[in-house]
Amino acid sequence: MLILLPPSEGKTAPRRGKPLDLAGLSSPTLTATRSTLLDALTTLCRDDPDRAVEVLGLGPAQRDLVQRNAALATAPTARADAVYTGVLFDALDFATLSPAARRRATSRVAVTSSLFGIVRPGDRIPAYRLSGDAALPGVGSVAGAWREVLGDAITDGMREGLLVDLRSSTYAAFWRPTKDVGRRVATVRVLHESGGKRTVVSHFNKATKGRIVRALLEDGADPRTPAALADDLTRLGWTVEVGEPTPKGTQLDVVVTAV
Repeated sequence: MLILLPPSEGKTAPRRGKPLDLAGLSSPTLTATRSTLLDALTTLCRDDPDRAVEVLGLGPAQRDLVQRNAALATAPTARADAVYTGVLFDALDFATLSPAARRRATSRVAVTSSLFGIVRPGDRIPAYRLSGDAALPGVGSVAGAWREVLGDAITDGMREGLLVDLRSSTYAAFWRPTKDVGRRVATVRVLHESGGKRTVVSHFNKATKGRIVRALLEDGADPRTPAALADDLTRLGWTVEVGEPTPKGTQLDVVVTAV
């Protein structure tokens, strides 16, 4: 099983640590694209900070993020599971997982990244700012750059198991399942039910996804089909509705009513 997470916009910048080593990251087939994007991002932020603010969609008070990006090649790094922050990662809380669950996370969890494609929890990365819908000078769309190369890295990570796809729509554009693997893809959507109506609410969506990943890692469940995943989530306490299989995967709706 491979659980594919979205990244977080917010990141904790390491205060100390070795500089970035692209060759040391998991999924080495992505190294060339990682290097191209890193060079484009750091060059933009170093040579044209005003344009970088626009390209990165930053506000006037966020210019420090341009300076941070300019120094990524030499910035200190830390484990990805310590760099990514936000609602989903707070709910997952890698640091307090049991030893067995942390071992499972090493092989079963990957985070989608605009700069690195996908990273594993133990990959050492710097804090960076690059949204999934950005376009970099000389490269073009970040999503387009990854769409050409990311598929093999994801399917290698799946092996013969299930892909649990928790990405947001922005990062889903980096790679879409092909027909041959779609039967082994479960896309999870979280719906908030209130007053008889169901909506997607960002906070509940992210927090519930984090709790789901934590529960699966602690439980040790290793479902191999979308239906088996739905059974495991039901057993773990969630209300799950399973959609019809499609060539791109099967959608699982997790319905929450928390306030």
